[in-house]
Amino acid sequence: MSQWDMTDGVVELPDGRRVRGTGLRRLRGDAPAPDFAVYLLGRDPRVPDWEYRWVRWRDFGLPSSTDEAVAALGEAHARAATERVEIACGGGVGRTGTAMAVLAIMSGVAPDDAVAWVREHYRPRAVETRRQRRWIGSVAAAVAGGR
Repeated sequence: MSQWDMTDGVVELPDGRRVRGTGLRRLRGDAPAPDFAVYLLGRDPRVPDWEYRWVRWRDFGLPSSTDEAVAALGEAHARAATERVEIACGGGVGRTGTAMAVLAIMSGVAPDDAVAWVREHYRPRAVETRRQRRWIGSVAAAVAGGR
């Protein structure tokens, strides 16, 4: 098990962990398979090739369960220390960007700076809705406290 090389969609978090953000509608290209993934989708993607957690999260919305989302992202953050971890939704922008902002907070980014950080380091349009930005703020205290 190893971390990602700096390929398409891979972000190095402030604590040195690397996570690949992507959309399941994108081609994998040359990117190797992850060791572990978190999929942020309306339905279970049923990926047979690697271990993953599915978080029920509809497009442009919020996760059905904040506790489940934060737990899955916490596991992703922990595993990213030694494994290739992938975070994905359908397009790889809104839900994935929102999750990447939470991972940035887990890695030491100030909650007020998380959206700007993920837009600079991952995708300029990451975190697509006001509700997603508010959700990041609402979970920030719990996430930062768990660091």
